[in-house]
Amino acid sequence: MKKMKRCEWVGNYPDMIKYHDKEWGKPCRNDKLLFEYLILDTFQAGLSWLTMIKKRENFRKAFDNFDYKKIAKYGKRDFNRLMKDAGIIRNRLKINSAITNAQNFIKIQKEFGSFSKYIWKFVNNKPIKNKHKHMKTLQAHTPLSDKISKDLKNRGFKFVGTTIIYAMMQGIGMVNDHTTDCFRYNRV
Repeated sequence: MKKMKRCEWVGNYPDMIKYHDKEWGKPCRNDKLLFEYLILDTFQAGLSWLTMIKKRENFRKAFDNFDYKKIAKYGKRDFNRLMKDAGIIRNRLKINSAITNAQNFIKIQKEFGSFSKYIWKFVNNKPIKNKHKHMKTLQAHTPLSDKISKDLKNRGFKFVGTTIIYAMMQGIGMVNDHTTDCFRYNRV
């Protein structure tokens, strides 16, 4: 049986293989999942994605299954609970940003009808399909991620720098950055 060729960054980690094969780069338009990606990508800043994949279930439990309506109402008690939770990344600024970002996420939903409509308008509702042959040609950010990052910051979002936003764009399938030799390249 022939082994499937994957993007190099996946490595041999079963959790990363599952994430790559089932999720990464697949267009996502579900607001609940979009918020989950936003939270995970903001907490991932400065860390490896493998760390986030390993802690994903802990984040799901700690953050009420990524229910942005609940998170938007978090107060001091919730903040303190999260700061004591060793299963997640315990960073004051990132925890506060999750709460602020949930509040702003809801504002965008009210303005555009959904966060999905807001974020996907930046690519005219059609994923950008790059043609990278090697991982070394992948970019950490683009002029488009710069634009989205700036817009989100202007709307009060925190921890949404251009690199974080580009990682989210890759994860939610706004951009297909599977390398051309990866079996997922033509499937997403």
